[in-house]
Amino acid sequence: MSAELTTIAFDADDTLWHNERFFKLTQARFADLLRDYTEPEALIERLIEAERRNLGHYGFGIKGFVLSMIETAIEVTDERVPASVIAQLIAAGQEMLQHPIELLPHAREAVEAVADTHRVLLITKGDLLDQERKLAQSGLGEMFDGVEIVSHKTRATYDGIFQRHCNGAAHAMMVGNSLRSDVRPAIEAGSWGVHVPHELTWALEHDEPPEDAPRFRQLPDLSGLAELVQALGQSVRPET
Repeated sequence: MSAELTTIAFDADDTLWHNERFFKLTQARFADLLRDYTEPEALIERLIEAERRNLGHYGFGIKGFVLSMIETAIEVTDERVPASVIAQLIAAGQEMLQHPIELLPHAREAVEAVADTHRVLLITKGDLLDQERKLAQSGLGEMFDGVEIVSHKTRATYDGIFQRHCNGAAHAMMVGNSLRSDVRPAIEAGSWGVHVPHELTWALEHDEPPEDAPRFRQLPDLSGLAELVQALGQSVRPET
């Protein structure tokens, strides 16, 4: 007999609201600024390599992205990148940190629906100030029983969060757009993992779906989440 499902956790960026689109727009601007030095495809490959190298130093988020763009610009120009280009990259990052929040379709309805019957958490990674800003602007903040902004999403991360906020990972579900960060490690911790794909998922978040995992599910969008939760067994919200 499966464990009772008491807790639903959501990822934030590109699960509840748009995020990657702003990175793509800035990448296009970056490529235009460096067009005299290298081809756009090669530049973006170098940028992704820099982001991968720098994750351990800067973590996830806009600030690390901007620093990786600056590092890449220095490399591809043999340290001849104009100061004006660096200034424009910094300005682009500042614009990203101020962009308005736009919820994805069905996001509010999905959170509201499961919040009636389950404890609801937000588990997101990235820069603390930026994630707090986005949550405040989203209008969803009061719906969550707990918010966790973490530097990495691993099996240990989910295990610790679900131990703190509910009765363990076996009684929890993680919903997100990233197979690598939201689904696989959550399932490894013992929870359900629900993949809701986004068309612009970051390259470093790509992974193969764990099709053989009994607790893996996939939805085309968040409109089907409440029905899925109900099918897995309705729950009464646990006492806090």
